[in-house]
Amino acid sequence: MSVLIFTEAVNGKIKKSSLEAVTYGSKVAAALGTQAVALNLNPGGADLSELGKYGASKVIVGKNASLASFDSQVYTAAIAEVAASVGATVVVTVNDSLGKAVAPRLSARLKAGLVAGATTLPNTAIGFNVTKNVFSGKAKAHYNIVSAVKVISLMPNAVQPEANGSAASVEEVNLNIGVSAKTVIKEVKRASTDKIALPEAELVVSAGRGMKGPENWGIVEDLANVVGAATACSRPVADIGWRPHHEHVGQTGVAIRPNLYIAIGISGAIQHLAGVNQSKTIVVINKDPEAPFFKAADYGVVGDAFEIVPRLTEAFKKYKAGH
Repeated sequence: MSVLIFTEAVNGKIKKSSLEAVTYGSKVAAALGTQAVALNLNPGGADLSELGKYGASKVIVGKNASLASFDSQVYTAAIAEVAASVGATVVVTVNDSLGKAVAPRLSARLKAGLVAGATTLPNTAIGFNVTKNVFSGKAKAHYNIVSAVKVISLMPNAVQPEANGSAASVEEVNLNIGVSAKTVIKEVKRASTDKIALPEAELVVSAGRGMKGPENWGIVEDLANVVGAATACSRPVADIGWRPHHEHVGQTGVAIRPNLYIAIGISGAIQHLAGVNQSKTIVVINKDPEAPFFKAADYGVVGDAFEIVPRLTEAFKKYKAGH
């Protein structure tokens, strides 16, 4: 019996969300009195032994030529094969684009109950009860999984990675899989690797049409650079080409839940709020005191962003210089 955690690495580095998943999975394993096993299907040169520091007792690297590029059916078959080999009763993935593609298929293949977007550790005192947010974060739902095998996809930033252990052994395993890829990936274009990925960002600085044009985005990026935040934007900004679409947050864009979300010149339409209202702290800067976003804000500043943001940036610089 074990808990299997599916992990990812990009550009030779383990994703932060995977470190969160291993921390989460190791705590689930401890509650069940079993071991946590990490799985990676495309390490790309990353030092996977580091996963041991986050609670994995060992790391398995699945080897098969068909795993070179992502195909949901191939990856599902690979994870299921490893899950069977280690006797996994719980499989943990991250609730990102890859996890959303794999977890439902894995649930069907393993005849396992699935909770997608879990935000808390299972309550094993009353069975296997898992909590997730519903209705765009306005409510919480509790699910009791009664199947022999259980699948959980964890929301990014739901837990903090905890490096309390030591390096784990890494074992390469040749997989049979027996499923051929149905898609062919000809090219992969990634956002700049020196920027923080939005789903994993703990701090996000976002802006909307109140910036008046792409030429004014410098003050947004300056603030983000000073505080070490990712940059984001509202949908209209992405639609008119001011910013790249991968920065669009909201109901139809990237859903995020950072510790701090600073919204500059964004009115706060319900579609935008649906993608950001799980942020732990929301700061709104807008010159319109009637902007809907203020109702959802923890802190609000009424004023001209072109005056407030540079002053806020300077204040952060002074603070960091003195600390």
